[in-house]
Amino acid sequence: MPGEYKSYSAKFEPFERHADRYDAWFDSERGRRVFPLEVQCLKDVLDGLPRPWLEIGVGTGRFAAALGIPHGIDPSTEAIKYAERRGIQVERGFAEKLPYKAGSYATIAMIVTVCFLAEPSKAFAECARVLRPKGSLVVGLVPKHSPWGQLYARKGQQGHPFYLPATFYSCREVVALAERHGMTFIQAQSCLVEQPDKELHDLQPPKPGMHENAGFVGMHFMKQ
Repeated sequence: MPGEYKSYSAKFEPFERHADRYDAWFDSERGRRVFPLEVQCLKDVLDGLPRPWLEIGVGTGRFAAALGIPHGIDPSTEAIKYAERRGIQVERGFAEKLPYKAGSYATIAMIVTVCFLAEPSKAFAECARVLRPKGSLVVGLVPKHSPWGQLYARKGQQGHPFYLPATFYSCREVVALAERHGMTFIQAQSCLVEQPDKELHDLQPPKPGMHENAGFVGMHFMKQ
């Protein structure tokens, strides 16, 4: 790990120590209900966006594999092993200092990644640098003020290993971050409008718009 990023380790250490536990959630009863809905939400946003595609914070590769994103980057060596087994070409690195030349990608995705960034502003600046002119950034967000975001924040306060280092953001805060670095909001899709403590049967399909009470929002920005 580069010495200048040692202070970032607390953000991704849980994924290094518990990559197996994290990946297993997607196959749990709850994961099998929630994950496909989040994937569909992102597919609606990614549809028609130009390639090549890159996912920052690819983790174990669940989203990248489901969405057809062939390239990823992540700081966790243990999570990367899972992603590589899913056929994703992964580099180890940090969102705040991407190892790619300017204009390398047409579309970049950060899916449930912003809450684990040590320096979000630097990460958005790097996305803007690596994107081609008129390139797209897609953010998958658990909004801070939604029932889901509040539940995860409480779990973090109670010591949950994955949510303890997380800092949740509102949709408006993410829009402001993107705009600060020359990206314009284009559209959004939202899902998980149900309360997170329910059984989650008969979940509603994603709907257009940025709904901060939704548990998951897919947001599309374009570099100007």
